[in-house]
Amino acid sequence: MHTLLVTLQYFVTITAELTALFLGISTAVALLLMYIPREKLNGWLTRRGLWGNVLGTLVGSLTPFCACSTIPMMLGMLNAGAPFGPVMSFLISSPLLNPVIIMMILALMGWKACLLYFGVVFIGSVSFGFILEKAGGARYVKNVRIKNSGCHAECDREGVPARFAGKLSAAFWSAWGTFRGILPYLLIGVAIGAGIYGYVPQDFVVRFAGPHNPFAVPVAAIIGVPLYIRAETVIPLGLALLQKGMSMGAVIALVIGGAGMAIPEMAMLASILRKRLVVAIVAVIWTTAVVGGLFFNAML
Repeated sequence: MHTLLVTLQYFVTITAELTALFLGISTAVALLLMYIPREKLNGWLTRRGLWGNVLGTLVGSLTPFCACSTIPMMLGMLNAGAPFGPVMSFLISSPLLNPVIIMMILALMGWKACLLYFGVVFIGSVSFGFILEKAGGARYVKNVRIKNSGCHAECDREGVPARFAGKLSAAFWSAWGTFRGILPYLLIGVAIGAGIYGYVPQDFVVRFAGPHNPFAVPVAAIIGVPLYIRAETVIPLGLALLQKGMSMGAVIALVIGGAGMAIPEMAMLASILRKRLVVAIVAVIWTTAVVGGLFFNAML
């Protein structure tokens, strides 16, 4: 009975924290994007060279889109003539430097973990976008156009209210609509995490995924990449594993792999990019997850 109560308390506490974080941060970001014209965001991506990759990564960190919105936006940028490298940096950073993910890591794992995570993913997004362009990845883009029909409300800039109160209300309801869509994933993640927290023996987790297991990080990255699991699901799951003794590096590898790529997103990319480039992007996500996880273990 005591274990059940502890498990239920964990579930309620983490659910309340993540709900407040998601709604608060999503509202703030949606409000911010109302003041930044889409043309300006696209204009930042027209810069060439390494600085263009930096701006592409920054634009990605400001746009909390899911794959159904990120990939059509990526294609629209390419069709509009944006350089390939910055667009690839945007594609990698948009799901991984999502403001919601950053604030969840900050609240649940601390500021050191948050800064390290941001630094690793930011450098990875800039570097790999630059490398993919220099390697001639642009020639593997198919000549296709798709409609952005799956985009969430935060993508739509038409009908933005003129007054701040109206913008704030619109931003909140946009965040609420998005939250309703991810709520089942969040509850599943928290429920699994609560079960691990309450019932999985700590020795079991430490033995297979603890800091002394050299294979824990790459295996976590391999598990995370193909999973159809949202960040809102994987972060509370990783938190429970962390509290049970899983190494911080393995948790971060799982978060990067799970949030950065999934089988449905691979399928969408395969309709736009040739197989070799899709494989390269998946390899980029996995490499970032492994390097980031090993770096976390070394630093923390």
